[in-house]
Amino acid sequence: MFLLSSPHRMLKPIAPKQLLTFAAIAVFSISCGACSGHKLTDKEATPILSGPPGTTFPMPPLSARAELGWVLSDGKRATLADFQGRVLVLDFYATWCEPCRQSIPRLIALQKEYGPKGLQIVGLNVGGPDDRIQVAAFARDLGIQYRLGFPDKTLTDLFFPGDQPIPQTFVFGREGQPVKRFIGYDESTDLELEKVISEAVNGKQ
Repeated sequence: MFLLSSPHRMLKPIAPKQLLTFAAIAVFSISCGACSGHKLTDKEATPILSGPPGTTFPMPPLSARAELGWVLSDGKRATLADFQGRVLVLDFYATWCEPCRQSIPRLIALQKEYGPKGLQIVGLNVGGPDDRIQVAAFARDLGIQYRLGFPDKTLTDLFFPGDQPIPQTFVFGREGQPVKRFIGYDESTDLELEKVISEAVNGKQ
């Protein structure tokens, strides 16, 4: 499991009712190619799944009184509720995860194409405390231009209630409604992810 040390703040109510639709979502599509959801030690190689996980993963429910969010790399705090009116994509990654690295050029391209139309991608590092110091160099090496941050423990506990693979990518519509959850990454993910984002940006979700 990940060892996370994200800062915590007093929980406050989330006003938008649309966020509660998480509880109604049962199953989301799974893409193959993912890293095991636990912090690596220096003696371990990065584990890669050869196919999709054996079970489907329901979208986690949201608490009506939880201000779920993250701290951005510049130290500012953001929450899910801050992105009402925009299409939000949360990408959970680690710098040591090879499928995560493979997905990032596509995420960069999607942000560039759909950002002016209301898309915001946020990369959230869940690689563990030791991985945080790698993020700045990681972003520079890969040319990441979208926002990066570190999720609150309450957010990771909800989205990753066990040893789950990464990357995991969550797409939210303009009213905060969950649209799709992707687990893992391979070439087939590209077309489906862009299709989902395009439909959400253009009001078809």
